[in-house]
Amino acid sequence: MKSFWTVVIVIVALAVLGYGGYRVWHHYAWKSTSASVAMTQTTMQPKPTAMIVQNTVYKSVSNPKLGKIMKDPKGMTLYTFSKDTAGVSNCTDKCLTLWPAYTTPSEKGTFPANITIIKRTDGTFQYAWKGMPLYYYSKDKDSGDAYGQGFGKLWWVVKL
Repeated sequence: MKSFWTVVIVIVALAVLGYGGYRVWHHYAWKSTSASVAMTQTTMQPKPTAMIVQNTVYKSVSNPKLGKIMKDPKGMTLYTFSKDTAGVSNCTDKCLTLWPAYTTPSEKGTFPANITIIKRTDGTFQYAWKGMPLYYYSKDKDSGDAYGQGFGKLWWVVKL
């Protein structure tokens, strides 16, 4: 009779605790087979989740003439200037009118591999690829444009 009441109390407790309680009770009270214990242990483990890190600075796009090139998240082509040196922009004044810098509001953040931030002489922050400052070409109007490629033998699309 004593074991009957024990079973009734256990069933009531399970009803209150729900299925999660059943799994715990099943694991510790019954242990009927090693297979059920193994199944219980594996089903109670948290499932791994994939961490997706999205690159918000640039994207790689295939261009039929140039191969894989770098574009900003909106799809506009990005360029480097041969007169720049790593970490230093030499495009100022009128040059910036034709070749606007690809800027960011802050130098802080987490960036994709090979992307850094340089501080321009005017105090603004500019993205750089492998140290070389990045620019737009003002005559590129659509995401498919890359009209600045080879301009003056000084401006080059960033190839990935």
